[in-house]
Amino acid sequence: MTGERARSPGWQRGSVAGRLLKWLVVALLGWLLLTGVPVLLLRWLHPLTSAFMLEAAAQAWAAQERAYHTDFQWVSLEQISPYAASAVIASEDQQFPFHAGFDFDSIREAVRASERGKRLRGASTISQQVAKNLFLWPAHSLVRKALEAYFTVLIEALWPKERILEMYLNVAQFGDGIYGVQAAAQHFWHKSARRLSSYEAALLAAVLPNPLRLRVERPSRYVLARRDWILGQMRGLGGPGYLRALESERRTAR
Repeated sequence: MTGERARSPGWQRGSVAGRLLKWLVVALLGWLLLTGVPVLLLRWLHPLTSAFMLEAAAQAWAAQERAYHTDFQWVSLEQISPYAASAVIASEDQQFPFHAGFDFDSIREAVRASERGKRLRGASTISQQVAKNLFLWPAHSLVRKALEAYFTVLIEALWPKERILEMYLNVAQFGDGIYGVQAAAQHFWHKSARRLSSYEAALLAAVLPNPLRLRVERPSRYVLARRDWILGQMRGLGGPGYLRALESERRTAR
């Protein structure tokens, strides 16, 4: 009787469920290690490339564009003009110092604008863009958006805001094969990122929505208007002093 009970269908179902649960736990732990460890290491280590850089290089290779090359030079946040940091925050994510990776107010505004028949505009934060550029691919899909949200949570949990901003300024694309403000400053003005002026920083930020169509070297009327709008937003935020004031507030709060 005991042997028959042990071999009953109910026992077998319990055994199968137990094995499935075990494999799910192992898979979850494996996924967390596979994704969490690289994100943690990148808090201190500089990336040699990004997913977007690799994809662009692969597309150029497939199209046999022999002249294409990736221009990417890492520099620390201290070696970047504070105007550049102020410009990308003013243009891309003015709530960057305050949110935990997602600007829900901007998301709601974008959805409402879409419901009124306007073109759906992006509401991605700087943290989300870092997650996408470093680890993912540009095509829109629910899977990619879910992964973007996951990596954004990891980045916000494991990196300080200064590291997120430093990473964005170094991996953001500013032209065909041009990644980061150091490469952009040298390519367009033959100077280092440390010496960027407010006008130059705002012009770089102006092309971020589409750096392949919007050109720094030949700015359209739209790009120039956007540059001027960004300059106004930078002044409204307090310019480079905005970042210094926020850093002082964080240190006082500690």
